[in-house]
Amino acid sequence: MTIKATPRNDRELVLDRLLDAPRDKVYRCWTEPHLLTQWFAPKPWSTPRAELDVRPGGTCFVVMADPDGNEFPSPGVYLDVVPNEKLVFTDAYTQAWEPSERPFFTCELTFADEGGKTRYIARAKHWNVETREEHEKMGFHEGWGACADQLEVLAKSL
Repeated sequence: MTIKATPRNDRELVLDRLLDAPRDKVYRCWTEPHLLTQWFAPKPWSTPRAELDVRPGGTCFVVMADPDGNEFPSPGVYLDVVPNEKLVFTDAYTQAWEPSERPFFTCELTFADEGGKTRYIARAKHWNVETREEHEKMGFHEGWGACADQLEVLAKSL
């Protein structure tokens, strides 16, 4: 029996899900732009664009759009990449180690085999409690949960 992941401190939010899809396909959905745009934003939002240079120091640029077409760009940098096991990225930098104006969080994703499925854990690490609370009020659990459902459906279909 697997114990669910919990926050390591009061600045962290965690989503822990067992996805009915192979680990390599779940990872591909995070690292291939044409796949990421299909599931990344909770419907009815969308992801019209994603540019991913998946390597430590590589940039990630994802644009989400609300139902009215208003776009919300999110630039970041990958800090750690272990294929099919781990991705760590942050919005503290925009590109080439250029600091962002308002760092919000660092995301640590892990992918592990579990009974033919994938244990998918997303840790949203914030610099302070206020930012963590802001992210929680924005709907972290609901939004990331809906996206995990969408991710599972896409990964399973590959």
